[in-house]
Amino acid sequence: MTHSEIWKDKLILAVDEEEDVLDIIQESLPEHEVTLHRATTFEKAGELLASFSYDLVILDIMGVRGFDLLKIAAIHKLPAVVLTAHALNPEALKKSIELGARAYLPKDILSSLVPLLEDILRLNYQSSGEKPWTKSASCSTTNSVQIGGNPKNHIGPILRGRSHWRDGVIIR
Repeated sequence: MTHSEIWKDKLILAVDEEEDVLDIIQESLPEHEVTLHRATTFEKAGELLASFSYDLVILDIMGVRGFDLLKIAAIHKLPAVVLTAHALNPEALKKSIELGARAYLPKDILSSLVPLLEDILRLNYQSSGEKPWTKSASCSTTNSVQIGGNPKNHIGPILRGRSHWRDGVIIR
């Protein structure tokens, strides 16, 4: 699947209370191939999630009730990426994964967003059109992930089976 095919006619929702973060996301995406809907509140995001079928949802955790939005995205079987302004924290990461997030990305490495989204879109839409998590996902696995440079901070058990670590980002 080529870069152009990955992004062609995709509809993405980005939710963050900070307009500048939404601007960065919008500027990062291929402008002629992707439609980006933006929301800065839980209420607006909820309306959009109820009205459109998104290919991908990008959610901030704090400020917009991101965990609640993640639950809504999971109900609609929408792949979601979770953004956080804080360093990777095991509790938020665990909760995000348990609620169905496909990836967890700290905002300080937002420059990794586009390659991450491409990986998720590639996994979500195989040539048959089936979502890989309905069968078996074809991504590598890991037994543990190190958080914050401390070798004691491993959270492997919650990631086993369908996840891998890439450039400081968790991908499910």
